[in-house]
Amino acid sequence: MLVYLFKFLSEFYSGFNVFQYLTLRAVLGVNTALFIALWFGPGMIRALTRLKIGQYIREEGPQSHLAKAGTPTMGGVLILLAIVVSTLLWADLSNRYTWVVLGVTVGFGVVGGLDDYLKLRRRRNLGLTARQKYVGLSLVGFAAAVYLFISAPSETETTLYLPVLKNVYFNLGWLFIPWVYLVIVGASNAVNLTDGLDGLAIMPTILVAGGLGVFAYVSGHATFSQYLGIPGVRDVGELVVFCGAIFGAGLGFLWFNSYPAQVFMGDVGALALGAALGIVAVAVRQEVVLAIMGGVFVMETLSVIMQVGYFKATGGKRIFRMAPLHHHYEKKGWPEPKVIVRFWIITVVLVMIGLATLKIR
Repeated sequence: MLVYLFKFLSEFYSGFNVFQYLTLRAVLGVNTALFIALWFGPGMIRALTRLKIGQYIREEGPQSHLAKAGTPTMGGVLILLAIVVSTLLWADLSNRYTWVVLGVTVGFGVVGGLDDYLKLRRRRNLGLTARQKYVGLSLVGFAAAVYLFISAPSETETTLYLPVLKNVYFNLGWLFIPWVYLVIVGASNAVNLTDGLDGLAIMPTILVAGGLGVFAYVSGHATFSQYLGIPGVRDVGELVVFCGAIFGAGLGFLWFNSYPAQVFMGDVGALALGAALGIVAVAVRQEVVLAIMGGVFVMETLSVIMQVGYFKATGGKRIFRMAPLHHHYEKKGWPEPKVIVRFWIITVVLVMIGLATLKIR
């Protein structure tokens, strides 16, 4: 929105042209989202507390979590507010990618918010049924996939590229639609499964968003993408602003969500953030790199799949003491902060590995 204002003002003073630079607008997006989260956070927490919008804790979970019952939840609304406002202020609103990523993020947030609301209304840890949630997420995911497919100006936008292997790629054709759906919905649920400890999900989200922002910038820059040998996607560089907004909003939320948490993000935040990472990875054609950088999310998801599958196949036996994976280490006696920080460290390493694929071709 402000892009147009400063473009108009540049006719009177050329100094305003500086606001056309992506890098500056990305930095401003980070700071704006961070300011919004920090400014409105305390008031939102007080409001959630006053309305008794508190978290319900599973009795079969770690006993240490029972003390968290009643902690305000649905703090993801704060994250969404910061991301949306910051993006609308600093991104180019004529760019189709801006609206796709915002639509997916808000759409998944609405489904997650409804799930959170029903949990609170029923006063137990069960919101939407699995089918209801699946239908809601699928509608948004498929809509985004179909739009990206029909609006793709070239085969580059519908081709699957593998990191490191420069000349190995697959033109998906119409299979692009189910592939995009799986990436978005899969990433969304993966972040949601990871969101079980204070700050555990938000920091990896921040780090991965930062990494994807780098890919968005170089993919949208014709010279850089050609030099690095990665797919060049026209106009996708604008997503740097969106990734910056996630980065800033995440940092602001972490201020209140760090151990011991004053507020939880809830499904409204976790589902939205996961979908946001998924749609950005699709846009910059780096879905495999997303799996690398978001390895913690992948491990958490696989731990649940393995646990459930093994439990059913063996008539009640378990691989892990409890799934998702972070609960397994809690059951082993690791203090919650140790589990959190070690998962953060793993994510830092994985994001650096993902960024290294830019040069290793």
